[in-house]
Amino acid sequence: MSATTARKIGPVLATFVVANNMIGSGFFLLPATLAKSGGVTALAWLVCTVLAMMLGGAFARLARHHPDLQSPDDYVRPSLGRDASFLATTMYWVSSWIGNNAIAVAAFGYLVILLPIEDSPGVRLGGQIALIWLMFALNLLGPRPIARFQSMCVVLGLLPVAVILTAGWAYFDPALYRAAWNVSGQSDLAVVMHSLAPIFWAFVGLETGAMVAGVVDDPDRNVPRATLGGIAIAGVVYLVSSVLMMGIVPVAELAESGAPFALVAGKMFGAWAIPLIAAAAALKATGTLGGWMLVTGESGARAAQRGFLPSVFGRLRSNGSAGTGLFIIATLMTLLAVVTMSPTVSGQFETLIEMVVILVVMAYAAAGLSLLLGTPERPATRRERVLGMGALVACGLLVYSTPGKTLVGGLVIALLAWAAYRGFARRPPPPAR
Repeated sequence: MSATTARKIGPVLATFVVANNMIGSGFFLLPATLAKSGGVTALAWLVCTVLAMMLGGAFARLARHHPDLQSPDDYVRPSLGRDASFLATTMYWVSSWIGNNAIAVAAFGYLVILLPIEDSPGVRLGGQIALIWLMFALNLLGPRPIARFQSMCVVLGLLPVAVILTAGWAYFDPALYRAAWNVSGQSDLAVVMHSLAPIFWAFVGLETGAMVAGVVDDPDRNVPRATLGGIAIAGVVYLVSSVLMMGIVPVAELAESGAPFALVAGKMFGAWAIPLIAAAAALKATGTLGGWMLVTGESGARAAQRGFLPSVFGRLRSNGSAGTGLFIIATLMTLLAVVTMSPTVSGQFETLIEMVVILVVMAYAAAGLSLLLGTPERPATRRERVLGMGALVACGLLVYSTPGKTLVGGLVIALLAWAAYRGFARRPPPPAR
């Protein structure tokens, strides 16, 4: 076996990389958000898993054509041109740092249980900002410390929660779950359709299998397996946890909680379990925040190197960290935390994730359209047209599920970004005479 092959990862490890990138803050806080509607949201989990599979299939196919895929620009520009590539790349970047705020909301929602302070909107705001800047400081040390920190958080954060997902069925009350099937006052179909956008937040990250295709052994076979397998694992974990928790705690109580897993642990095992689960969830979410801040800094640097963002975002320190760009990102995240402050954790979380989904859908739709159209050098095959159309249908359903004001907000962001790009983008130097 060559040294190059030995350094690559196989299908099992690649599958868990994809699954871990999705199992984050949505796992720990979405049950509270969805409890406002009831157990019928289990059907929305199933639908979203199918939509994620459709999108995952498209990205897996794109990875075959672009084995060194690093940015949406790699697959969008050859099919759709530079303007569309700019929008896909920058909207993905914007969605990532807005999503970081949602992760910070979830992390501090659990962390506040462990601190000798009163839980209030002001305290939560201060805690979220502190976490943002703490992860900024850790990212300045470079990618390797962040990777180590995230690995530790995954192991220590998920083990106690796994106990709840297995032992919790002994405490599950079918009557309680049936009583809370639909508490929204709307039809089951309406609840399912309106729940797709917030639930899909849990699947953002499905594209990471394609993004790491270059380090996967036999990517033609293993990237599709890893992508679809990772989505399936995440979908099952999310569905099981959502159903389980609504059969242990009344949905009205669950909806008001800023730390639903800790609340369920208390119902199951007693008060002693609450701080243990809260610490595990806070640790996992904080690790996810650190990892996604790294992704945000890296994607911003690549966008700047391709002329889509100001050059300041492309400046890298000697250890590989995008220090200046991350400082700007952390500042923007701080401002966003203030603007989106809400009386409840779940309310602020829902506002943020809906905006993230509509922005990331723009990048996903560009991927589907690129696959559907192909390029003059590589025309789309019948299978690629089917996969591309499936991705566009999935994006259409997610757009339909998004509230109107969020759609308008996403459109305004995209139009302002495009106008700034057309007016102020760096132009290539004129040819020498």
